[in-house]
Amino acid sequence: QVQLVESGGGLVQAGGSLRLSCAASGRTFSSLAMGWFRQAPEKEREFVATLTWGGTTKYADSLKGRFTISRDNAKKTVYLLIDSLKPEDTAVYYCAARRSDSYVYYTGTSDYDSWGQGTQVTVSS
Repeated sequence: QVQLVESGGGLVQAGGSLRLSCAASGRTFSSLAMGWFRQAPEKEREFVATLTWGGTTKYADSLKGRFTISRDNAKKTVYLLIDSLKPEDTAVYYCAARRSDSYVYYTGTSDYDSWGQGTQVTVSS
């Protein structure tokens, strides 16, 4: 497992943008598949985006176009850029990691064995 620490959340007006960061510890970051999930109040945790070790990406169908996942292996950090924020984007955003040297896209919460503590994103209308 790796240790993950998210940051970058906050209160933002609708239409604005945020970039969330997830810093990982350990030596194997470049061989990790990374994911972002979110959980709104009284809702289940849902998949947002995933990034393979090789840099290919997959997004939740309902969120395509406004979310961009990326990684910086030198900084051991994965990012989630959210544009055109909407009030319904309000949630705690979590990053997740698992070892993987394939181009499989992992979209389920049970696919990952390391999780961060989450960062709150609140979008006001």
